[in-house]
Amino acid sequence: MDHGENHITVVDDNGNEQLCEVLFTFDSEEFGKSYVLYYPVGEEDEEEDIEIHASAFSPTEDGEDGELMPIETDEEWDMIEEMLNTFLEEQDEEE
Repeated sequence: MDHGENHITVVDDNGNEQLCEVLFTFDSEEFGKSYVLYYPVGEEDEEEDIEIHASAFSPTEDGEDGELMPIETDEEWDMIEEMLNTFLEEQDEEE
């Protein structure tokens, strides 16, 4: 996973495009999907917790990221929260 210039553009409910920084992506065999966790660029104030968003996506056959899809089940959210917690713990250990 490349931690370089890793940005995606997300269109919010109002149709506004927002540049987001990708935190990490992972695949779930259980659900047969890939997931991306991201947060809006420019919200990296140390003061407040950044709001981390998650979406599912299906990579297309040519390797491009496909459409982002909403996450609809509690099971998926639980798994994503576990992945996020593990990721954040690893980040803390590196510092």
